[in-house]
Amino acid sequence: MAKSYAQYCPLAHALDLVGERWSLLVVKELVHGPLRYSDLQERLGCPTNILAARLKSFEQEGLVARRRLPPPAASAVYELTEYGAALRPVLHQLAHWGARSLGPPPGDVEGCQGWLANALELTLPEHDLGGCVEFRIDSERAWVTADGVHDTPPSEPDAVVSLSPANRRRDQGPSDRRSARARRVVESSAVTAVA
Repeated sequence: MAKSYAQYCPLAHALDLVGERWSLLVVKELVHGPLRYSDLQERLGCPTNILAARLKSFEQEGLVARRRLPPPAASAVYELTEYGAALRPVLHQLAHWGARSLGPPPGDVEGCQGWLANALELTLPEHDLGGCVEFRIDSERAWVTADGVHDTPPSEPDAVVSLSPANRRRDQGPSDRRSARARRVVESSAVTAVA
């Protein structure tokens, strides 16, 4: 924790912990499970000195734990502690709030890796969809099970919901977002009413 608001206030304390640039984005990446340092750096595009400082601070404050994987992986991963995972509803509320004024993406801005898993986590109701459902948009993939949203396949999907790149581009065009509808293709015999 480099800087402090120096106020005895729960909100000021929370901002002392996760209010610096890149902090909540690091937490967002770890919400779906442990990641190696290199995976975090690749997903975020965050300068390495800042990422290292955030992870060190998060470890000291008990938000993140560093764990060594057994062979053959034999690498270290970072994962949210129970205390850090308690930020999930905060992230959801911030994302909902930010989406209200986000607008369509500018042509020169890349989407963030894992955006589909994050979007599904925000929009799907919290109930069992009847198995494992894979969602595909362009090269992005996310899987939804009764346990939640995953950015790696937890099992073979029972259903696949896909959106073609052509439809995605078409749907980004209308100024009235409510009129934009994505055509979903459901390939399944096990799940009948996913889309």
